[in-house]
Amino acid sequence: MATNLGELLGAESDNLLNHVCKTIPKESLHLPGPDFVDRIFLQSDRNPRVLVNLQRLFGTGRLANTGYLSILPVDQGIEHSAGASFAKNPAYFDPENIVKLAVEGGCNAVASTYGVLGSVARKYAHKIPFLVKINHNELLTMPNQFNQVLFGTVKEAVDMGAAAIGATIYFGSDQSTRQIIEIAEAFAYAHEHGLATVLWCYLRNNAFKTGGTDYHVAADLTGQANHLGVTIQADIIKQKLPENNGGFKALNMGGSSYGKLDERMYTELSTDHPIDLCRYQVANCYMGRAGLINSGGASGKNDFAEAVKTAVINKRAGGMGLISGRKAFQRPMAEGAKLLNAIQDVYLDASITVA
Repeated sequence: MATNLGELLGAESDNLLNHVCKTIPKESLHLPGPDFVDRIFLQSDRNPRVLVNLQRLFGTGRLANTGYLSILPVDQGIEHSAGASFAKNPAYFDPENIVKLAVEGGCNAVASTYGVLGSVARKYAHKIPFLVKINHNELLTMPNQFNQVLFGTVKEAVDMGAAAIGATIYFGSDQSTRQIIEIAEAFAYAHEHGLATVLWCYLRNNAFKTGGTDYHVAADLTGQANHLGVTIQADIIKQKLPENNGGFKALNMGGSSYGKLDERMYTELSTDHPIDLCRYQVANCYMGRAGLINSGGASGKNDFAEAVKTAVINKRAGGMGLISGRKAFQRPMAEGAKLLNAIQDVYLDASITVA
């Protein structure tokens, strides 16, 4: 693994593997580990059935009982349109192949739609934890809009034997207030019925792109989205890896007023190093009490290198794992499983430590 890791990280190897975080110390974090459910959730208000399903998530796949998570998410049939998502590999129009990839890839769970998971629930719900995505941006409304809407009920997820539900909130969009209310209620109902909860804390607003920079991936804005997510009791937060910082500052330029900031967010709590930027995201997840899993991103020319790099950054920042879809399913199943295994190898490698 070490030689391959160096090859995949290339010139960035030393910068990523030997970085020492001097902002928020790792001692302040609640880090992943085999005892995470007992150490963190046992003292919370989660009921025993939620603890059982959280332990199912942590106890499945190649990362079982490490405290880390590797999840295959395939909701792109709705979020990005089925044709655009599956044209590269039409086998994934068949829901069973989605679940098979998660199993073959050694994942902790498979995340997908009500339709996908419900269609194969009797065959697979007891073999790999189901994470049912309960809302989507359906992309057929014209013009397209940033609006996640509910596609089913928590009761359906319970009945199909799911371990968890997942949802997206587009923080910053003109629909975010309604989405916050809907998903807060859904998460409360899910916890009442024993399901764990995972929140995609995404930003959506054209104003977040300004001055030639896309602040949808700014550490300060995504960090605050994470903090809103844990406020509605998401057990696990999914977030895009930060690529820059200073979103609040940029959006306050020209005499405009947006949000609140403190300069220490940029001088003491973070730097421009990718691990420090991600550490700020972890801090906003109640210092890691809710685990941070970062997105694997779109498929491209260097998927293995990019996926491993993201895993290294997440792990060394104090995160809990990766949720990687398109990089895995937009290729033959054997290659997709190999990519998922490469991500998992980072979390199994004891030499890659928290910075």
